[in-house]
Amino acid sequence: MTTNRRDPQQAADLLIEVLPYIRHFAGSVMVIKYGGNALAGGDENTALAAFAQDIVMLQAVGISPVVIHGGGPQIAELLAKVGKVSEFRDGLRVTDAETLDLARMVLVGKVNSDIVGALNVHGPVAVGLSGEDANLITADLRDKDLGFVGDVTSVDPTILTRLVSQGIVPVIATIGSDAAGQAYNINADTVAGAVAAALNAEKLIFLTDVPGIRADMNNPESTLAQVSVSDLEAMVASGAASGGMIPKVEACCTAVRGGVRRAHILDGTTPHALLVELFTDGGVGTMVVDS
Repeated sequence: MTTNRRDPQQAADLLIEVLPYIRHFAGSVMVIKYGGNALAGGDENTALAAFAQDIVMLQAVGISPVVIHGGGPQIAELLAKVGKVSEFRDGLRVTDAETLDLARMVLVGKVNSDIVGALNVHGPVAVGLSGEDANLITADLRDKDLGFVGDVTSVDPTILTRLVSQGIVPVIATIGSDAAGQAYNINADTVAGAVAAALNAEKLIFLTDVPGIRADMNNPESTLAQVSVSDLEAMVASGAASGGMIPKVEACCTAVRGGVRRAHILDGTTPHALLVELFTDGGVGTMVVDS
């Protein structure tokens, strides 16, 4: 008979390293944006199960997680099946009426349900929401050339604070609506930044398929461990940040400028990267701080 035992001193050292972070963050709200690219970056069931473990772990140590999810690859897959080609401008999908209906189907009916189901394996801990529920996300047309793509005009966090106070993890699909009830597909990064600011969250965390923000987008070795909001804004202005990274960078800036203490971008395809980033000295991604 053989046993697999962790070295006792290594285990003790890890617990000693983790404990101060748990104490510091207990009682705080953290907004975690789970990107569709992170979900699609490996075996979907395994990736989702690991993510659910991380979220339940945060809740177990006294942190209140709020999950916002994307679904870009999943939407693209369905569009391809029906013969529609995706067009992007500055990282945003051009959305006609049919694309909007398909996006709602994927985000609310598939991705949201899958995440809620994975979390509720661990007990009755999660509830799925759309931004259309309880006037959570009010939106307006971003640009007529983008079709039914919305900008967040306001966030009413009432339903979120109620759920969090009851120990429930809200899982939000990023469809919002205007005062007339017209629905809009809203970039999930943008929603995450707005929700984090509205909740005055301790942290906004993006789980994507890249290890962080690069000083040089073409050089994987240039990933930054920490960067200021002003430096990020300069990167966008200079073109050093482009494509799908722009909404994430802008959301980080919006959130930190709006009172969120820290924002993080990390590789959600790495199992348990969220826990490593939050509870260890080294971390694994890029941390955004005010300047």
